Amino acid sequence: MSTDNTHFRIATEDDTMVIRQLIESAFRAEDSRQGWVGNSDLASRFSMEDKAVASIITNPDSTFLMASDANGKLLGTIGVSKRAPDSARLFMLAVDPQCHRGGIGKQILTYAEDYCQREWGPKTLRLNALSNRESLISWYMRRGFRKTGETTPFPLEEFKDLNLPDDLHFVEFEKALGTTGDENPAM
Repeated sequence: MSTDNTHFRIATEDDTMVIRQLIESAFRAEDSRQGWVGNSDLASRFSMEDKAVASIITNPDSTFLMASDANGKLLGTIGVSKRAPDSARLFMLAVDPQCHRGGIGKQILTYAEDYCQREWGPKTLRLNALSNRESLISWYMRRGFRKTGETTPFPLEEFKDLNLPDDLHFVEFEKALGTTGDENPAM
């Protein structure tokens, strides 16, 4: 399936390494927008294992969706999973750093929402973001996601050598399907 010049497809096990590489480069990328990256030391340490990516791809209730240009160059990816009959989760939205600020993230997010609705028919989508990534949180809110009031702890013990805020956590978001968020960009 394609949107303008962006083509989408479901990942296969053969895509494992390229997805991992893209996610790592996207999460490690420096960005001059204040509050976008959050903590550059933490971002520079982000890594995944191929087996973690492969396990998502091979699980019947989850996958990665891939966005490519007309020449087949991978522009971005997002993980999707069915969590309950009425709920799905989006995770690890990653855009090639060379494509940042080009609207690819919005296209991928919109495609993922549509994919979940077609495949699983959930009433809500959930995702999370690190509490110190203020610009990303605002971006999700402009896309129609709202804070649930729930948080998930960040594993600070795994990064003891970094100077991270003691209250660092994941902020949980939810979106009722059928809304784009663009109608009311208020935060």
